[in-house]
Amino acid sequence: MEIGQERRGDSFFPRVRELAKLVLRLVDMAELGRVSMTTWPELKPMKNCLVNYGVTENGVAIIELVSDSDGEPLEGDRTAVNTYTREMWHDIDDAILSARFDDDVSVILLTGHGEKFFSAGASIKYLNKLTPRYKYFFCLHANETLSRLEQTPKIVIAALNGHTVGGGLEIAMAADIRIARKGNFQVGLPEVSLGVLAGTGGTARLSRLVGKAKAMEIMVTGRKFSFEEAKDMDLVHDIYDSMTLEEFHQDVLDYSGRFTLPFAAAKAIGNIKRSVQSGLEIPLEYHLALERELQSDLFQSDDAKTGIKAYVDKQTPRFEGK
Repeated sequence: MEIGQERRGDSFFPRVRELAKLVLRLVDMAELGRVSMTTWPELKPMKNCLVNYGVTENGVAIIELVSDSDGEPLEGDRTAVNTYTREMWHDIDDAILSARFDDDVSVILLTGHGEKFFSAGASIKYLNKLTPRYKYFFCLHANETLSRLEQTPKIVIAALNGHTVGGGLEIAMAADIRIARKGNFQVGLPEVSLGVLAGTGGTARLSRLVGKAKAMEIMVTGRKFSFEEAKDMDLVHDIYDSMTLEEFHQDVLDYSGRFTLPFAAAKAIGNIKRSVQSGLEIPLEYHLALERELQSDLFQSDDAKTGIKAYVDKQTPRFEGK
């Protein structure tokens, strides 16, 4: 091989690049005391065929939004824009409850179907047919569903596989961690261009995540921006340079696996979430009292006894979530 060819980079060695990424993934997992063999499971449609749901062998519940630009079930060669209607919210709500009551589930993973969109938010065509009163209850239902997601004591990860705008970003902001797929995708809350505000938690959550001044600038201009800018303002936690959608799925699953039993203390993670989620809305002294009660609950758990003993014995703990 000529020297000039060696300098032409990864395009000459796609398999080497893939192998290198695999090795790095295995090293990362080894540092956590495990190697994840979990793969993307078969997803089945919920009642209205607007959400697909499935659970991996290691306890990651996947909620995949899937609809066309009208918010209807995806058919034929139509692009998956993953806009929502009242029927999709019913499916999302049912999927959240399925994951919440499943003792084998430690992590909830939200994503969108297809290569282009996580979600473009509410179907404008659908909204155009609704009365103002119906729209109010539509937003209320969405708010209640996302609050249910936030109050579920299991970590929620949003895997942003494409454009995440409007109500799509509002859904993503209800997650605990947001991971984006690298690409020419846009993020934003452009509702002001329709003469309305981001009313599915947009004004409330964005201001809490990025601060009042930045949130105001984003929403009153309605501008859309890149995942890179979103990461700079801590709206997105990480951007994965995955070559394909399938690789992105696997990369996110590998990351999600570090929060699953028996290698992670899922009960402790749930209590951490409860303390942070509820504590931010109450005075500090009450938050500290809540923290003590949640810690007391953990001290009495089998997992705490296992973790403390394993530390003393210099062993790797295996948690049971009890």
